[in-house]
This record gives sequence, C-alpha cells and structure tokens, in this order.
Amino acid sequence: MRGRHRDTFDVLCSAMAAVADALAVVGGFLLAVWIRFDSGWISVPRGHPPRAMYLYAAGVVAILDLFLFQSLKLYARPQDGHFTDKIPRLVRASAIGALLATALAFAIRTEPPFSRLVAAIAFVTVTVVLLVERNILFQLERHWARHQARKRNVLIVGCGSVAASLRETLRREPRLRANVVGFLSCGEAGPADGIRPGEVLGPAAELGSWMDRLGVDEVVVSNPSMLSADRLTEILLEAERQLAGFSMVPDVFRLLTSRVEVRQVGDVALLGMAPWPLDYFWNRVLKRIEDVVGAAVGLALTAPFLLVAAWTIRRTSPGPAFYRQVRCGENGRPFVLYKLRTMVANAEAESGPVWTRPDDPRRTRFGAFLRRWNLDELPQLWNVLKGEMSLVGPRPERPEFVERFRDEIGRYMWRHASKPGMTGWAQIHGLRGQTDLNERIRYDLWYLENWSLALDFKILARSFGARANAY
Repeated sequence: MRGRHRDTFDVLCSAMAAVADALAVVGGFLLAVWIRFDSGWISVPRGHPPRAMYLYAAGVVAILDLFLFQSLKLYARPQDGHFTDKIPRLVRASAIGALLATALAFAIRTEPPFSRLVAAIAFVTVTVVLLVERNILFQLERHWARHQARKRNVLIVGCGSVAASLRETLRREPRLRANVVGFLSCGEAGPADGIRPGEVLGPAAELGSWMDRLGVDEVVVSNPSMLSADRLTEILLEAERQLAGFSMVPDVFRLLTSRVEVRQVGDVALLGMAPWPLDYFWNRVLKRIEDVVGAAVGLALTAPFLLVAAWTIRRTSPGPAFYRQVRCGENGRPFVLYKLRTMVANAEAESGPVWTRPDDPRRTRFGAFLRRWNLDELPQLWNVLKGEMSLVGPRPERPEFVERFRDEIGRYMWRHASKPGMTGWAQIHGLRGQTDLNERIRYDLWYLENWSLALDFKILARSFGARANAY
C-alpha cells in the first residue's frame, strides 16, 4: 500500500535485505570454491586461479546479483503473503545470476581460467544460502512489524461485507501497518456485520473533509459498483490532491474476475479482456513439463500404495478396484477419469448421477478412509501423464452437471478453458462437494487468471492438508 509519507521501517528492511543478500551470495560462492578445491571431495587439477581471484569474483557476482534482484523487485516492501510464495522468484533470480556470472567469466579470460565446476556448484550453494537467509529475514521482518506502530491511515469507501472483510485482512497483516480510521457509505442500506454504526463517518461525498481531519494515507474503494464513474473519478482525484494512495477492490470479487487491458488501435483506445497466463504458448509448455515430471514421480512413489489399496478394495468389497467415470476436460471434451473405487459397485444404478453427501451410505469403510485423505484421486496421475488433466486446475465435472450448470451459472464454461486438475485453488479452500457453486467458480476463474508456477506449487503444498468437505 502506498502512503503519503516514506516509511522508514520499509526503507530499513529493504536496505537490510540488500546487505544480507550480498553476504549470502558471497558466502554461497566461497562455499562453492571450498567444496571444489579444499573439501577433498573432488580431485584438484594443477594450475587454477589463486583464491584471491575467486574472492574478487564473489564480490563481482554479489554486485551483479543485487542489480538483478532489484530489477526483479525483490526489495519491494512491505512484503506480504507466505515465504513459500517467494521461493520460485528467488530460485529464478539465482539461476539468472549464475548464467550472467558464467557468461562474464567466459568474456573475461584469465590464465588459468576460472573453474566451470565452481560455477555449477555455486548455483546450488548460492541458492540454498540465499533461501535460508531470505527465510530468516522474512520471519524477522514479520516479527518486527508486529511491534511497529500502525502508521498508515486507511479510509475505506463502502461499508458492506467486502469492506468488513478488507478491514479484517488489513488487521491480520502486521507488515502493512494499516490503521483503518473509518468507513464512508456509498449507498448501502447499513453497515455490514463487523462494522459498528459509529465507524461509518458519513457519505462518500464527504471524503475530502475526512481526509483532512484524519490524515489519511490511503483511500480504498471497497464497493465500486455502488458508485458512478464520475464519483469514482472525484475520489481518485481527491486522493491525488492530498498525496494519498488510491486502491479499489475490483468488481471481480462480485461479478467477474477478468483482468482488463488497454490496446491502442490507431487513435482509439480499446478496453478489453486481457489474455490469461495459460493463453501464452511458453506458459503452457512450462505447465506441461510440471505435469509430466510431477505425474511420473508421483506414480513411481505411490505405485506400492496403489497396489496395496487395490488389493484391499477387492478383498473388502465386491467389484473392481478402480472406478472409471466420464468427465469434461479442456474445452468441454469428455475423457475417462480414473479413481480408486470408494463406493459399493453400481452405486448410482437407482439414483442416477448425484453428488456425494456427508456420511454417504454408499461408501465402503475403506473407501471413506481413502476419500477423507484424498487418496482415491491418486490414479488420476495417469490422466495427467496422458495429457487429459493437469496436477492443478479446476476440478473436472461430469457431463450431466455441466449441461445443467452451463446456463444456470454465469461464466461457468470458462473453467473449461484449460485442463482440469487433480487439485485446485477452490479445493484447498474447502469448496467441493455440496458447497456454493458460484463461489467455487469464482475461485476457479481467479486461479486461471492468476496462474503461475509458484501458485501451482503453493496449491500442491497445501493440498496435502486440504480435507474440508472431503466425503
């Protein structure tokens, strides 16, 4: 969040991160030199640059990496989210730094030349030391932020449920150091639960006077759909006049989630939907590599369990060990999904296609255990390897339900714009089974519109503990 005053705490955190990164890079590089020449683990050839040359090289690499990290916005403060969200960007930064350093070593020839093996080892050691250093720094910043005064005065325009949720979010994140000083109504019938009537200062038209009185650093519009375009413009300009930041909760949380982009066609500016990340070829290639590697490793690791589980199913319940079911995949194309059978054979012979419900009597005893721990989904690794599914994505639905919901739920079919997943953003938030379908769709579309490898890794990591509504 941007305020009217430069925050000394954030500046100090950024400076400390730069110093710590430099020390981590130098330490990781020198550790690689020690492993190569002094550890005794690798034979040492005759004739290699003196240690002083590698010390100079470590300093050059550290300076190079600092400029690189700055360009990748690794010193932007305040930080938010979880440290696991930062890992892919840190690894990518380390890899780019290693490539640039190697290219520089080849460009500046020495006699004897620098060891190529040192460069390879340094990528690993620098990355490991950097991740450890950044994790420690991340935890320290969060700890220190809890003891800092909340100096960023935030005024929220709107007093509905989104405004209440926003206040709670700001309250839970100490690193933002946001102090919500009040709310301005913008046509709501009354304040939402969690907002006391006395906290609503007045209508949005009184924004300017309240900003003067309260020393507001940031104005956040929580319910833009309740305001006219002219009123929104006035709010933005008022915030600008008073050197305060301006933010707006987009209608994506209420109506759609699509990002927009402005394209210039001659002298005309066109506003339209921005491409989703997976619309780009190389992103699809990266996701496919992730899927193939993950599914292959997953099948290799879980094969013994699958054999034991299949044997147990056959021994405890008449019928096949594996269950096949037609689901809708990318672009709505049907495919056969594989699962470990968790219900009695022909469970839908009388009822037809229905969703599983809590304490479903059709489940077998062993099947209830498998479903509780999401273990019945493991055979879908084969679907992923075949290219019918992805490790992460919207959960695939049955054709009968797709036909039913495509006209009832707005933007429902957009979730079929990419491959379905074994797990997904909605699933780790407990949105599966008999839960709000509109909410589930919003989570699915948010994932598709914000996809990244880092987000996939985060979802996969959280999936192991995501058992809400797993019945």
